[in-house]
Formats: sequence, C-alpha cells, structure tokens
Amino acid sequence: MEQNYWLFCPSCNGKTRTQVRQDTTMTNFPLFCPKCKQVALVNVAEKNMHVISDITIKFPRNFQAVE
Repeated sequence: MEQNYWLFCPSCNGKTRTQVRQDTTMTNFPLFCPKCKQVALVNVAEKNMHVISDITIKFPRNFQAVE
C-alpha cells in the first residue's frame, strides 16, 4: 500500500488539504493554504515540492473553499 504525504504551505508551513503519493507529479498546481489564505504555484515530483511563485490573492470574508 502506498503512503500519502501532506503538502505544506511554503509561506506559513501550515498543512494544506492536499495529499500526494510517492509517484504523484503535478505541474503548475495552485496550492491553497486554508490557514494563511494564500495560493502558491508549485511543481511536485516524487514528494519534492518546488515553488514557482507565491500568488497573493485577496479573498472576501465569506469565501468558501471548494473541496
């Protein structure tokens, strides 16, 4: 059985709601952090995350993240 790993926010190091497996690859993935409410554009390959850019987006107070 493959083990899942959590992705952590590059800004605040909080745990995001995204899990990856050992063999997961993502390119230009918008990683949202529910703690600091920021989005970072990341590449993920073999459990290694590379931050492309931090995107600061102002969300309204009543913003609901879609799961």
